[in-house]
Amino acid sequence: MKICVFPRSRSDAPLHIPECDVALFGFSALGEVDYESELSGRTDKFGEMARLSFSEKCAILCGCTTDSRGLKRRSVAAADRGRLLGISDMLNVLDGDEVRCGAGLGIYTLSGYKVGVIVDGDLCFPEIIKSLSECGCNLAVAVMREVSDEIPPLIIRSYAYLYGVPIVMVASGTAYFADISGIIATSNQSVCTFETVPKNAYRLVTSRRRGLIPRESGDY
Repeated sequence: MKICVFPRSRSDAPLHIPECDVALFGFSALGEVDYESELSGRTDKFGEMARLSFSEKCAILCGCTTDSRGLKRRSVAAADRGRLLGISDMLNVLDGDEVRCGAGLGIYTLSGYKVGVIVDGDLCFPEIIKSLSECGCNLAVAVMREVSDEIPPLIIRSYAYLYGVPIVMVASGTAYFADISGIIATSNQSVCTFETVPKNAYRLVTSRRRGLIPRESGDY
């Protein structure tokens, strides 16, 4: 599986996507998208994204801020071979943030692979990556507005190792890739490519819990 990342791409820049399965863009590519303008035809940002995925023969994931009649959310749009598959919103909003939360996990079949989406602040909530792993995702993609310290790269490295899902992250003009073995790679180039081979590596885990004892059974 080949992932091409554009950490600093802007919507007004001419673009050619190298051969890949999934192309990933940060929040600067689409910027803010107003749903009312999109539906009325005054803007066509999602349509342009879908057409690009068709002409470049790949799937595309792109961060954006969506505006629904004044209610703004941080989101990631997904398209594959000319079709807009959906828009996934950030699920958890911290105190003081002015955006609204969304609902539902973002999981898409892109170029034949199951890909899960982590939007900005959701990276701090391990139940997100745990759920994506349990749903059988081959890859998790984290789209962040910015990375100001070493914590987010440390988080994706830990998640990839603990939950067995490789993670690609884009933020602040930098691309990151964490493999399930615990290795992490970074790049600040304008275009970079990561490759991974999807693996279904499972371990048998047993545990003991108090309770759940059948009525006819005694202590053991």
